[in-house]
Amino acid sequence: MKTLAFKGYNKNSRFMKTYKSLTAVLMDHKLAALGDAYVNFAYSLVLSDRNEQPSGARVKGRVLAEALKKAGLRECLPSRMNRHMLADAAEALIVYGWLNGLVTLEESVTLLGKTEDGVEAFSQLLLTIKSRVRF
Repeated sequence: MKTLAFKGYNKNSRFMKTYKSLTAVLMDHKLAALGDAYVNFAYSLVLSDRNEQPSGARVKGRVLAEALKKAGLRECLPSRMNRHMLADAAEALIVYGWLNGLVTLEESVTLLGKTEDGVEAFSQLLLTIKSRVRF
């Protein structure tokens, strides 16, 4: 059995596609599925640290959708997208950032832990990744 030994990220993973634009990343539904797990894990680490005990949490789609808008990424997407689709776009970009070494898990947790306002925290994480993306 082959193991996935990610040391923060692995650009050479067979499942990673090459993207030509930020919009292509944001619209990738399969990337968003992986992003969902990453976002919830990172946020759970923040809550675990805050509460000084292990915690599992799910980030609400409303929080991610609002953070995406606040980060100025809404304009990169088609006009007819609901809240769920916007949240998926945020998850896709966040995990894309981690997989491509634009942000580490530790940095994600640090950024998310700086404020208790989830929209602001995820907005800052999205802005950080956006500023480092190069196509």
